[in-house]
Amino acid sequence: MLTSVSKTISQPHASFLAEASHSLAAQVGHTPLLRLDQVAQWAELAPGVTLLAKAEWFNPSGSVKDRAALHIIRTAEQNGRLRPGMTLLDSTSGNMGIAYAMLGSARGYNIKLTLPQNASPERIAILQAYGAELIFTDPLEGSDGAILEARQLAAADPSLYYANQYNNDASWQAHYLSTGPEIWEQTAGEVTHFVAGLGTSGTFTGTTRRLREFNPDICCISMQPDSPFNGLEGLKHMPTAIKPGIYDESLADENVAVRTEDAYEMARFLARKEGVFGGISAAAAVAAAVQVAQRLTRGVVVTILPDNGFKYLSERFWTA
Repeated sequence: MLTSVSKTISQPHASFLAEASHSLAAQVGHTPLLRLDQVAQWAELAPGVTLLAKAEWFNPSGSVKDRAALHIIRTAEQNGRLRPGMTLLDSTSGNMGIAYAMLGSARGYNIKLTLPQNASPERIAILQAYGAELIFTDPLEGSDGAILEARQLAAADPSLYYANQYNNDASWQAHYLSTGPEIWEQTAGEVTHFVAGLGTSGTFTGTTRRLREFNPDICCISMQPDSPFNGLEGLKHMPTAIKPGIYDESLADENVAVRTEDAYEMARFLARKEGVFGGISAAAAVAAAVQVAQRLTRGVVVTILPDNGFKYLSERFWTA
């Protein structure tokens, strides 16, 4: 018997993807679930274990963040906090900003973003192409520095709509309403393990809550970098970071740490042996999923590939 969190999510959020069929917003979600057979063979997984990954770059701006950005914007529109001509402000490490910029252009909003100076040049170029206003923060402070700058800007100018993705329930609700049900349907209810990285924590939080309604026995594992100083863009080392308000550390059955070097190695393997050109956080997620899958004799392990590798082409590890 399911105990639904959806009772606490006000309508019309249940129609999360209800948009005109040819709009950009209508293309968000329903991303494919890929079998990673070459990874499974390389990792010597047991024959009864299947490794699957959700390819989120099929979203229109190229990342999983389209889901959260769309739901944050639609929620703000519905409650009257965001109207055409207004400026949406938030902090980002890149992908969420790109999603905001795409949807903002399509829906008539100005976008102002704070982000670390060391965000990949590809992400910065895309944001500039969309016309977003960028405010760069100290790269040594990472995403936390961008968060603090956004808070100061919001306090100084009440006319801005501060989306505040790290503390906005619409962020995790997007995955509760879309990612969780998609995984359940695409695996015909056979998913046994779910693995996802922690940034805002919205993907893990929302998907986990929904999957456990379908089957409380599904094991949900969160992944994060193994140290505060790492090269895994978009992910947080929670013990040393500003913890998102939407983060619920009691949800995870287990927390897995991934080294930057292991993520780089996995990114190269995915591209060269699996034909999957994933981003850095995607590679880290697969590395974590492999750690989980190697302990099993039977199971269906699903992870999330937040974006592809095109935004990281300037990184040197590809040719190592």
